[in-house]
Amino acid sequence: MKNIVKLSIVAVVILFFTACKNDKKETDLKEGHSNEMNMENEHDMNGSSTDMATVRKSDLTNQIVGSYLQLKNALVLDDEKNAAEAGKGLHKAFESFDMTQLNDAQHKEYMEIAENAKEHANHIAKSDLAHQREHFKMLSVDVYDLIKIAGTTKTIYQVYCPMYQNNKGGIWLSEVNEVKNPYFGNKMLKCGTIQEQIN
Repeated sequence: MKNIVKLSIVAVVILFFTACKNDKKETDLKEGHSNEMNMENEHDMNGSSTDMATVRKSDLTNQIVGSYLQLKNALVLDDEKNAAEAGKGLHKAFESFDMTQLNDAQHKEYMEIAENAKEHANHIAKSDLAHQREHFKMLSVDVYDLIKIAGTTKTIYQVYCPMYQNNKGGIWLSEVNEVKNPYFGNKMLKCGTIQEQIN
């Protein structure tokens, strides 16, 4: 009788481990498939081809975009002084923006963007290099949103750095199809991937 009980317990244990092993295989297969898909998606994002976004052709944003690019290029060169000057220029560009050519919805969006952007530009004009870069990260989102609503005549690339601010990441806009990182400058100039081409 004891032998039958022992055999029964052994059989149950064997069935249990076999079932767990099969479940693990199935999980591993699913995870493997998921990882493969993620790698394919990453390849799509990081590969040579980028998404193309077309916005309306308009020179409305040219002064703002020009000042923003001066700021970006100063940060690429670790040039705190010229970044501060570009911050002042960017603030003026937002102040002189012609809102009369926007419809009501665009006007409302612009006011929200401009309020934030001018605050960041002011901070950049008065701060050290590290603080300039922190505000540049938020400013880049503002300028990107502005281009989406008001258009541009320029070809602009959106670039992403995954490592900025302890791997939180940050985007920036560039006039060239080449990675020149304004968040790290000479420390990690080529860190980033081009994600989108506008126009």
